[in-house]
Amino acid sequence: MLKKQLAALLLFVLCFTLPLTALGASLDEVRDVVKDNYVGDINGNLDRAKSIPELMNMLDPYSTYFTADEFERFNNGVELTSVGIGVAIEKVDSGIKITQLFDGGSAKNAGLKVGDIITAVESTSTTVLSIDQASSLIQGKAGTSVTLTILREDGTILKKILVRKAFSLPNVTTDLLYGNVGYISLSSFSNDTASLVSKAIRDLKNKGAKAFVFDLQNNGGGYVTAAEQLIGMFPNAAYAYKLKETKTTSNVRALKQATQFPENTKVLINESSASASEMTAAALLDQNAATLYGKKSYGKGAMQGFFELEDGSFLKLTIAEFSGPNGTAINHVGVNPHVITSSNAIYKAHFDTIASNLINYQEIASLKKVSVNKTFTVTFSKAIVSKLDPTAVQLVELGGNEVASTFNVSGDKLLVTPNQPLTAGKEYMVVIHPKVKTPSGQSLKKGVYLHVTVAK
Repeated sequence: MLKKQLAALLLFVLCFTLPLTALGASLDEVRDVVKDNYVGDINGNLDRAKSIPELMNMLDPYSTYFTADEFERFNNGVELTSVGIGVAIEKVDSGIKITQLFDGGSAKNAGLKVGDIITAVESTSTTVLSIDQASSLIQGKAGTSVTLTILREDGTILKKILVRKAFSLPNVTTDLLYGNVGYISLSSFSNDTASLVSKAIRDLKNKGAKAFVFDLQNNGGGYVTAAEQLIGMFPNAAYAYKLKETKTTSNVRALKQATQFPENTKVLINESSASASEMTAAALLDQNAATLYGKKSYGKGAMQGFFELEDGSFLKLTIAEFSGPNGTAINHVGVNPHVITSSNAIYKAHFDTIASNLINYQEIASLKKVSVNKTFTVTFSKAIVSKLDPTAVQLVELGGNEVASTFNVSGDKLLVTPNQPLTAGKEYMVVIHPKVKTPSGQSLKKGVYLHVTVAK
């Protein structure tokens, strides 16, 4: 039997109320819970399993057994409060890949890099671990140490002993980008997501934001209620998802919020956007409630519930699947954005947002792989006056703001020289306003703009 459990569940919320009758989790207890609740393929015979790990290995990769301590650390991960080494990770064939390093974390201080593969934690190979299991091993009590085996992209193998530290990460980050574009990035679907995003929208509007870019790239999910509330911030999104259980299929309504995104909001996703991020993306896609930019998402449309066992340990089991409200599939296939990008989706989304407000302007051919520290040239169809109005031309860092630059003219060529080197691999936009004139004094009939990429 199971204890009463009324907490929001990581990766999707479901609640269970069952009586406590004994102490001590057992293989039989786990087996009974799985048989009664698990939805999905079973690779083996549950009745022949001789241990809990053997039984769990028969289930899908999203179903996991946690001790009480592991469950606490796992839950803390959703709320972005944890004790660990300060990394974001994802599962790859060769182990656990570091996708982000956080300031102040022992991993960054020890010289670990994005792209490093953790192949072992202590003596345990990570190739056989789920992302949850690896996280549990890496995390631990503050002040304790953990030994990692690291595989570098160049083939170098390192051993690193890192001290775990307590840290809390900001879940929502914001910026006001060029063109009065409000940028909001959400890292996790935590319990306070709705209030944090609502405040971010209001604050940015007070600063002058007229359009918004909402970033769900690398967001691995969280609580389903947070997703339902977030989807409710988009004016045209009445439903959050379609839920398919063992016997029923139903549409679940979004939870409308007082604070709303504008209808022209652009939402960013990538291959590491999973679970609640994909629920949000599919809801917006199916109801034409926002424009999606980026890459196809991860493909996790399976819903998990947490079951507390008699000794305080937990099972996380797949108990249902979800799709977009109109049936757009998520599980194993991912969500395809409206606009597919080859680089960080913020560049294209910001570019398109700026361009949509440039009335009576036209786009001209882009410049690709310009040098970080050299002048680049924009060529006109005719000569332009050498003395420019100081506000006639702007160089904009996409995903950022205007870049201080010097603009000179040589016949039909505009020479753009940034005051500081550009950033390798980033993307920019040049906006040339109709204030530019020909030698005869005639202004351009239309302004022009162009996309600029910088060599890596």
